[in-house]
Amino acid sequence: MVSLMAIIRCKPGSVETVLGALLAVGDYVKAHEAGTLDYVVIRSTDDPSILITQERFADAAAMTAHNDGDGSKAFFSATIDLLGEVTVHVGDVVNAVSAKR
Repeated sequence: MVSLMAIIRCKPGSVETVLGALLAVGDYVKAHEAGTLDYVVIRSTDDPSILITQERFADAAAMTAHNDGDGSKAFFSATIDLLGEVTVHVGDVVNAVSAKR
């Protein structure tokens, strides 16, 4: 299993537009990407200009399909002038615990 975390600093006044575009990616993932196991969007409470995605994929091929897919392409097309610094971290999942009860 492969994980990706993206930390996105939005330009001033663009957070809601970027957030909407990230949520649209989530809709696309749900409908089209069986290999994307989790797609979570987080709004930082420390700095409201920062949005974070946490994504888990079945394997590296699923991550590549997501990153090269129509959902991701639409996101970058819609937000190209709205993003400040974007930091991406990719790694192998060592442990994942679900608190489902």
